[in-house]
Amino acid sequence: MQETAMANATLPNSRYIALTTYRRDGRPVTTPVWSAPLAGKLYVVTAESTGKARRLRATGRVRFAACNMNGRRILGDWEEGTGRIVQDEARYREALAALRRKYGWQLSLARLINRLRGVDRDRVVLELTPSLVVQTSPTT
Repeated sequence: MQETAMANATLPNSRYIALTTYRRDGRPVTTPVWSAPLAGKLYVVTAESTGKARRLRATGRVRFAACNMNGRRILGDWEEGTGRIVQDEARYREALAALRRKYGWQLSLARLINRLRGVDRDRVVLELTPSLVVQTSPTT
């Protein structure tokens, strides 16, 4: 069952997405992240203190595309969109459940490592809402 209405069909099933957030001066910063689709949007979990969370709070503007593990190879179309930090507790739990379904034991291992490092307690969920396809990447 397809959960999303995104124009880029590779995004919901992609193992990694390249998430671009923007500094206040407009400069882009791209980071490869895990994401899970839910109700036509993508959800990402991160620490509240990360640059991507701070930049998202400041501008709300995002761009994302399917990518490889290190984010250097883009595997589909870029989509522009908006992003926000999820405030609703029910949506927060649903998004975490979607991420657990998609990444399973790997997400559990990442959480354990973060807990041991002391960075798990300031975790937030980012909600990415696509607006339109803006660029087609060549397939190589």
